[in-house]
Amino acid sequence: MSDLTLSVQPGRSLSLHNKKVRGIFYQVLLAGSLLALALGIGIQTTSNMRARGIPLSFGFWNEAAGFDINQTLIPYDTLSTYGQAFWVGVVNTLYVSLLAILLATLLGFVVGIARLSQNWIVAKVATSYVEVIRNIPLLLQLLFWYNAVLKPLPAPKSSIEIPGGIYLNNRGLIIPEIQLHPGAGLVDLAFAAAIFFCIVFCFYAKRAQRRTGRQLPVLLVSLATLIGFPLVIFLAAGEPVSFIRPQLHGFNFQGGHQLYPEFAALLIGLSVYTGSYIAEIVRGGIQAVPKGQTEAAYALGLSPGKTLRLVVVPQALRIIIPPLTSQYLNLTKNSSLAVFVGYPDLVQIFAGTVLNQTGAAVQVMAITLAVYLAISIVTSLAMNAFNRHFAIVER
Repeated sequence: MSDLTLSVQPGRSLSLHNKKVRGIFYQVLLAGSLLALALGIGIQTTSNMRARGIPLSFGFWNEAAGFDINQTLIPYDTLSTYGQAFWVGVVNTLYVSLLAILLATLLGFVVGIARLSQNWIVAKVATSYVEVIRNIPLLLQLLFWYNAVLKPLPAPKSSIEIPGGIYLNNRGLIIPEIQLHPGAGLVDLAFAAAIFFCIVFCFYAKRAQRRTGRQLPVLLVSLATLIGFPLVIFLAAGEPVSFIRPQLHGFNFQGGHQLYPEFAALLIGLSVYTGSYIAEIVRGGIQAVPKGQTEAAYALGLSPGKTLRLVVVPQALRIIIPPLTSQYLNLTKNSSLAVFVGYPDLVQIFAGTVLNQTGAAVQVMAITLAVYLAISIVTSLAMNAFNRHFAIVER
């Protein structure tokens, strides 16, 4: 009766007694309150920054930085701008994060499978690694690798010499530098052609397996192509690549390429720490696959290795990938601990040195937060797309 009255009486439909209208009113009120709070914080922050002489604009972006960075993957010197220093930090962060993700994934899969091994020693060693590494804070592990493992290495004059012109000391790992000669472009083209061939062959092998049920040696053919074809072109072009060996002059080496201990400590620490979590994710994903799948594979005559690679792991990936995404995000954010070992990442360069020199705290921190947010969103989108590829297709 009341509903009928509401629908008949004019104007009653806009009353707060209407549940829908009341819900919209409360949402508008909440949004307005949040907007007013944000405006109040912004006005107060701007007023405080003016009173203390803190810059409000991004004019510092094109000013000369005036400080040096010892590890750069893109051109930079003391005359470069703060904006260029920002990009150095971003590239360094992405570089160490991507390498650590790759190493942690490989280590995690190996250890996770080893935990399920029938060999008692292998299983116990893998279990010990996981239990020890996961329960020690990452910062302490980074300091351990830097101060207890890499810093005590001998001085450059007493470097540990590794065959091939490689030297290890407390200033890092010095390896021969690659020098390109005319004809090196042919090797690059050969490698690109090998990659294209491998992609085409993978699609062909997948279609052939669906049509005939026969599995082609994709891995063997791909490795032979990626290694053999560029090697043939390399030899035919008269070895267009040479190596410049590092030479000891005075108290340090000249020539060659140097991998600094700060980078190595961060890379090893992130990989080992995150690998222990990935190992548990892999172990749980494999154990979640019904044992009947393994028994059916054995009944078809598949070996244990092929059963794991072709039957168990593809099904386990549907369980592994979602938590694996969280570990990748955590690794990228944990790379900000690089400041404690001296690696010049985004936090140390931009949120540290640039902030101290310019005083533009709000602008610098806002940009830094936006970069980590963008990296996390891109990583999530990529992993979600990868997850959809392995998701169970339902009718």
